[in-house]
Amino acid sequence: MNTDLECRQTDITDFSIAAQLELTDLDADRHLLDLPGTSLLLFTSTGCASCRWARRTLPHLPLPVTRLCWVDAGRNAGLVTRYEVFHLPALFLIRDGQFFGALHAPLTQTDLVAAMSEALLRPAEELP
Repeated sequence: MNTDLECRQTDITDFSIAAQLELTDLDADRHLLDLPGTSLLLFTSTGCASCRWARRTLPHLPLPVTRLCWVDAGRNAGLVTRYEVFHLPALFLIRDGQFFGALHAPLTQTDLVAAMSEALLRPAEELP
């Protein structure tokens, strides 16, 4: 029997990023709890070369997410602390208001899709 996750892996080329949001300490919780679908939460900084590359490249990758949610780590210390961000860029997966944890993968389409698939197999938690 095909599960939703298996269908997503099979049809991965059909996915594209539909939206991008800039989140802050003031509005991140509300958005992440209320938005339907899968959100990839990314902490970045303007002084980080890998972060600049991620901001230019990830919006163009066919990832199985509904949206990219960007957080400027330099301006949102509350979120950085709550999500225990120690390196940048830092990525987290949220689906339908449920937290599936950090993603530790190279920033390539294949590696990110594999990391997302693995994350969705874990039990969901509450947002930090």
